[in-house]
Amino acid sequence: MSDITPLENLGEFGLIRRIQETVTLRQPSTRLGIGDDAAILAPEAGHDLVVSTDLLVEGVHFDLTFCPLKHVGYKAVAVNVSDIAAMNATPTQLVVGLAIGSRYSVEAIDELYEGMRLACEAYNVDLVGGDTTASRGGLTISITALGQVPHGQAVRRSGAQPNDLLCVTGDLGGAFLGLQVLEREKAAWSADPDMQPELSKYPYVLQRQLRPEARMDVIHELRDLGVVPTSMIDVSDGLASEVLHLCKASGTGARVFSENLPAANPMLEVAEEFQLDPIMCMLNGGEDYELLFTIPLKDHDKIKNHPDITVLGHMTDASDGVNLITKQGQPIPLRAQGWQHF
Repeated sequence: MSDITPLENLGEFGLIRRIQETVTLRQPSTRLGIGDDAAILAPEAGHDLVVSTDLLVEGVHFDLTFCPLKHVGYKAVAVNVSDIAAMNATPTQLVVGLAIGSRYSVEAIDELYEGMRLACEAYNVDLVGGDTTASRGGLTISITALGQVPHGQAVRRSGAQPNDLLCVTGDLGGAFLGLQVLEREKAAWSADPDMQPELSKYPYVLQRQLRPEARMDVIHELRDLGVVPTSMIDVSDGLASEVLHLCKASGTGARVFSENLPAANPMLEVAEEFQLDPIMCMLNGGEDYELLFTIPLKDHDKIKNHPDITVLGHMTDASDGVNLITKQGQPIPLRAQGWQHF
């Protein structure tokens, strides 16, 4: 077993220098990164700056019993990039704040930052600063992500109109079922520490939970297709919750057709194993980090053959309500039953 280095051996400034040595700057808008009192950024002329912050708290957002620190680091960056993508923007920089419990070693923080470094490389983002402090509890990660979007092209939640098509990327429910697998195996391990968790049968749903990807690929593809969404949000708290957010912000209703909900076969298999309704998993599971967006009806031909975009339904007048339409044509009012922070 390799030696473990207490953080106190490095100190705060030693840790910052260690992080700085692993960072590669890629963005022309980054004039100065880690090492001074503040970073210096110079956004391109004709672009708007977008900013988003997310907190990940040990015991609330991640459990290190089954989530490797490298995955935590990657996910922390990906979920912030997802928020930038949901504004139709391109991520450029991020700053990271850490509150670190006393049980964490230098090597543990190295592993966390290795995950962040891999995500920064994948999304072409510069890590330009942050802060570190001690914590009397576990690990808390605060990331602020910055991005750029051509002036006037940011997409808000509030632009949808009746008859706009409601679309989603990818498939839904996998992250929730990955969490069910992990929680089951953790409970079994807690009852018998000598048992080996059975995870090899569930690669897809575990990947969806432990290492989600922000859908910047679709943002670039929509631009190439000449499609500008009228509203957009990322699916973090569950599809039903996000549909309701778009409708409230835009002052519309919506019709979501249950038969159109995009399901991956591995998700359906795990839902059957756990005796869970796959529609419930897709509507309320959360943490899929897909993009939910609306487009004008005239743009349907541009996206209809896209292999990773599904038309779920359409927006309606607010007086029609927000409904899930069953295969039998029956409307059921949509309710947000996914993740609640408080």
